[in-house]
Amino acid sequence: MRKMLVATLLAALLASCATTGKLSSDERLQLYRSHAGEPVNSFKYFGSLNGWTELGDSALAVWTRPSEAWLLNLSGPCMDLSYAPAISITNMMGQVSARFDRVNVHSNNPIGHVPCRIESIQPLDVKALRVSEKELREAKISERAADQSSETN
Repeated sequence: MRKMLVATLLAALLASCATTGKLSSDERLQLYRSHAGEPVNSFKYFGSLNGWTELGDSALAVWTRPSEAWLLNLSGPCMDLSYAPAISITNMMGQVSARFDRVNVHSNNPIGHVPCRIESIQPLDVKALRVSEKELREAKISERAADQSSETN
Protein backbone atom coordinates (compact mmCIF):
# COMPACT_ATOMS: atom_id res chain seq x y z
CA MET A 1 0.00 0.00 0.00
CA ARG A 2 2.79 2.44 0.94
CA LYS A 3 4.71 1.64 -2.27
CA MET A 4 1.57 2.40 -4.27
CA LEU A 5 1.17 5.75 -2.47
CA VAL A 6 4.81 6.65 -3.13
CA ALA A 7 4.51 5.64 -6.81
CA THR A 8 1.37 7.78 -7.20
CA LEU A 9 3.07 10.71 -5.49
CA LEU A 10 6.15 10.35 -7.70
CA ALA A 11 3.98 10.34 -10.82
CA ALA A 12 2.20 13.50 -9.68
CA LEU A 13 5.48 15.20 -8.82
CA LEU A 14 7.00 14.24 -12.16
CA ALA A 15 4.04 15.69 -13.99
CA SER A 16 4.27 18.95 -12.08
CA CYS A 17 8.06 19.35 -12.25
CA ALA A 18 8.25 18.50 -15.94
CA THR A 19 7.04 21.99 -16.79
CA THR A 20 9.11 23.94 -14.26
CA GLY A 21 12.22 21.77 -13.98
CA LYS A 22 12.35 22.23 -10.21
CA LEU A 23 10.23 21.02 -7.32
CA SER A 24 8.40 23.66 -5.33
CA SER A 25 8.59 23.67 -1.54
CA ASP A 26 5.11 22.12 -1.37
CA GLU A 27 6.11 19.34 -3.78
CA ARG A 28 9.28 18.65 -1.79
CA LEU A 29 7.20 18.58 1.41
CA GLN A 30 4.88 15.98 -0.15
CA LEU A 31 7.89 13.89 -1.15
CA TYR A 32 9.41 14.06 2.34
CA ARG A 33 6.09 13.31 4.03
CA SER A 34 5.70 10.22 1.86
CA HIS A 35 8.99 8.94 3.35
CA ALA A 36 8.27 9.94 6.96
CA GLY A 37 7.50 7.47 9.72
CA GLU A 38 5.09 7.79 12.61
CA PRO A 39 5.58 10.84 14.87
CA VAL A 40 8.02 10.49 17.77
CA ASN A 41 8.37 12.62 20.91
CA SER A 42 12.06 13.46 20.50
CA PHE A 43 15.40 12.69 18.90
CA LYS A 44 19.02 12.81 20.04
CA TYR A 45 20.85 15.95 19.03
CA PHE A 46 24.64 16.10 19.20
CA GLY A 47 24.98 19.88 18.99
CA SER A 48 25.33 20.35 15.25
CA LEU A 49 23.36 19.51 12.14
CA ASN A 50 24.75 17.57 9.20
CA GLY A 51 22.37 19.55 6.96
CA TRP A 52 18.85 20.87 6.61
CA THR A 53 16.27 21.51 3.89
CA GLU A 54 13.42 23.98 4.08
CA LEU A 55 10.08 22.55 3.02
CA GLY A 56 8.02 25.72 2.88
CA ASP A 57 7.46 28.06 5.79
CA SER A 58 6.11 25.51 8.27
CA ALA A 59 8.30 22.40 7.88
CA LEU A 60 11.90 21.39 7.39
CA ALA A 61 14.07 18.31 7.29
CA VAL A 62 17.18 18.17 9.46
CA TRP A 63 20.03 15.67 9.19
CA THR A 64 21.72 14.73 12.45
CA ARG A 65 23.97 12.24 10.61
CA PRO A 66 24.36 11.48 6.90
CA SER A 67 22.00 8.51 7.25
CA GLU A 68 19.64 9.98 9.89
CA ALA A 69 17.10 12.71 9.22
CA TRP A 70 13.94 14.07 10.80
CA LEU A 71 10.92 15.89 9.41
CA LEU A 72 10.08 18.80 11.72
CA ASN A 73 6.55 20.16 11.37
CA LEU A 74 6.29 23.62 12.89
CA SER A 75 3.31 25.07 14.75
CA GLY A 76 2.90 27.87 12.19
CA PRO A 77 4.69 29.85 9.52
CA CYS A 78 8.35 30.46 10.30
CA MET A 79 9.52 33.83 8.93
CA ASP A 80 12.41 33.79 6.45
CA LEU A 81 12.93 30.02 6.66
CA SER A 82 13.03 29.78 2.86
CA TYR A 83 15.84 32.35 2.66
CA ALA A 84 17.81 31.61 5.82
CA PRO A 85 21.52 30.87 5.45
CA ALA A 86 21.51 29.11 8.83
CA ILE A 87 19.27 27.73 11.58
CA SER A 88 19.74 26.42 15.10
CA ILE A 89 17.58 24.15 17.20
CA THR A 90 17.00 24.37 20.93
CA ASN A 91 17.42 21.21 22.97
CA MET A 92 17.52 19.97 26.53
CA MET A 93 20.60 17.92 27.35
CA GLY A 94 20.95 16.59 23.80
CA GLN A 95 17.27 15.85 23.18
CA VAL A 96 15.05 17.82 20.78
CA SER A 97 11.43 17.42 21.85
CA ALA A 98 8.20 18.06 19.97
CA ARG A 99 6.03 20.83 21.44
CA PHE A 100 8.90 22.09 23.65
CA ASP A 101 11.86 22.92 21.42
CA ARG A 102 12.15 25.51 18.70
CA VAL A 103 13.88 26.29 15.41
CA ASN A 104 15.74 29.61 15.34
CA VAL A 105 16.18 31.16 11.91
CA HIS A 106 19.41 33.12 11.41
CA SER A 107 19.13 35.60 8.56
CA ASN A 108 20.29 39.05 7.51
CA ASN A 109 16.86 40.50 8.28
CA PRO A 110 17.42 43.23 10.90
CA ILE A 111 14.02 42.57 12.46
CA GLY A 112 14.27 40.09 15.32
CA HIS A 113 12.94 36.62 14.70
CA VAL A 114 10.43 34.75 16.77
CA PRO A 115 11.58 31.15 17.35
CA CYS A 116 9.40 28.59 15.57
CA ARG A 117 7.96 25.88 17.83
CA ILE A 118 8.37 22.27 16.70
CA GLU A 119 4.87 20.77 16.62
CA SER A 120 5.82 17.22 15.60
CA ILE A 121 8.86 15.13 14.70
CA GLN A 122 8.91 12.24 12.22
CA PRO A 123 11.89 10.04 11.30
CA LEU A 124 12.71 10.01 7.60
CA ASP A 125 13.59 6.92 5.58
CA VAL A 126 16.75 8.50 4.15
CA LYS A 127 17.61 5.64 1.78
CA ALA A 128 14.14 5.58 0.20
CA LEU A 129 14.08 9.38 0.04
CA ARG A 130 17.41 9.46 -1.82
CA VAL A 131 16.16 6.83 -4.28
CA SER A 132 13.00 8.86 -4.97
CA GLU A 133 14.99 12.08 -5.40
CA LYS A 134 17.35 10.30 -7.81
CA GLU A 135 14.39 8.97 -9.82
CA LEU A 136 12.93 12.47 -10.02
CA ARG A 137 16.25 13.96 -11.19
CA GLU A 138 16.65 11.24 -13.84
CA ALA A 139 13.08 11.74 -15.02
CA LYS A 140 13.68 15.50 -15.32
CA ILE A 141 16.82 14.88 -17.38
CA SER A 142 14.95 12.47 -19.65
CA GLU A 143 12.07 14.92 -20.02
CA ARG A 144 14.46 17.76 -20.93
CA ALA A 145 16.27 15.56 -23.46
CA ALA A 146 12.95 14.56 -25.05
CA ASP A 147 11.85 18.21 -25.21
CA GLN A 148 15.15 19.26 -26.81
CA SER A 149 15.03 16.47 -29.39
CA SER A 150 11.43 17.34 -30.34
CA GLU A 151 12.43 21.02 -30.72
CA THR A 152 15.27 20.16 -33.11
CA ASN A 153 13.06 17.94 -35.31
